[in-house]
Amino acid sequence: MTYTINRIITGSDFEEVDARTRKALSDAGFGILTEIDVAATMHKKLDIDMDAYRILGACNPQMAYQAIQIEPRVGAMLPCNVILRATDGGVEVSAIDPVMSMQAIDNADLHAVAGKVRDLLKAAVAAI
Repeated sequence: MTYTINRIITGSDFEEVDARTRKALSDAGFGILTEIDVAATMHKKLDIDMDAYRILGACNPQMAYQAIQIEPRVGAMLPCNVILRATDGGVEVSAIDPVMSMQAIDNADLHAVAGKVRDLLKAAVAAI
């Protein structure tokens, strides 16, 4: 059982993959609500150098609205996190699988929305 949607991008640098990821997410109806540069934070807080690692908090407003209407407390699980991290093989892009993250809530209607979001995220990751 996998909890993420993963892809390794080769032949591109980190910032190029970041730009391509943002475009693919935008094309699929997602906006970026939050952004955390984990490598910069670790350097600042702990004086530790690490490979590039960024977390993008992606949200599809239409799907988020539907989910909140079904289950108002679902906001504790939003937005969908997408990570980009430098690896020896390229840049890995991973998105949380919303179906897996919503299993904690027993609501078939919410799971149906999560399935639509998963399909959009899979398409976005494949388009990078």
